[in-house]
Amino acid sequence: MGGSLPVELQRLLAAPDDPSRAAAWERLIADHSHLLIRVARSLGGGHDEAMDRYAFMLDRLRQGDCRRLRAYVPDSNAKFTTWLAVVARRLCLDQHRERYGRPLAAGPASADTARTRRQLEDLVSAELDLDQLADAAATDPATGAQAQEVRDVLRRALAALEPGDRLLLKLRFEDDLPAREIADLVHLPTPFQVYRRLKALLAGLRRVLEQAGIEGPRG
Repeated sequence: MGGSLPVELQRLLAAPDDPSRAAAWERLIADHSHLLIRVARSLGGGHDEAMDRYAFMLDRLRQGDCRRLRAYVPDSNAKFTTWLAVVARRLCLDQHRERYGRPLAAGPASADTARTRRQLEDLVSAELDLDQLADAAATDPATGAQAQEVRDVLRRALAALEPGDRLLLKLRFEDDLPAREIADLVHLPTPFQVYRRLKALLAGLRRVLEQAGIEGPRG
C-alpha cells in the first residue's frame, strides 16, 4: 500500500467540520464493518455478545476525535485492514476485561493470564511437531529445561514477526478459524494464499529453532 493513508481514513481525519466528519465516519465504518463484525464474532459467544463487542469497538474508535485511528502509520508491510483487525481484537479484550474483570478465554478454573499468552506458542509448537517434547517434560527435568528453551526461542521468534503475520497465526491456531474466513478477514485473495503464507511462517519458525540448536523429537 506504500506510504499513504487509505482514502476513507484521509477523509475522516481531514474533515473540516462536524457534518463532513460524520459522513466520513459513516463511510469508513460501512467499508470495514464486515471486518469488525468478523473480529467480534471470532472471540466466541452468541449474536448479542458479538454485537456488544462491535458497539464497543465503534465507541472506542471514535473516542477522543478518533485518537486510535489517528495512531495508524502507513507501513509497506501491513495493510490498514490488518492493522485495524489487530486494534479491533484488542478492543474486544478490553471490553471483556471492563465487563468481567478478567481476560477473555480464562476459564473459572484458571485466572492465570500466562496461560492465555502461552496458548499460541503451544499451538505453534504442536504444529512444528514439538508437542512430544512438551509431554516428556512433565516427567523428565532435563527435557523440561529443553522445553523451556524451546518456549523462550519460540516466544522471541513470534515477537519478531510482522503484526500481520502474528495475526494470521492467531486467527488460525488460537481462534481456529477456517482458511476461507481468514482470507476474507485479512483480505487475501484465496484460502490457498492463507495456507501458503502459514506454511512459509511455520518453515521460518522451524529454521529459527534449528539455528538455536533445537529440533523436534524424532521417531
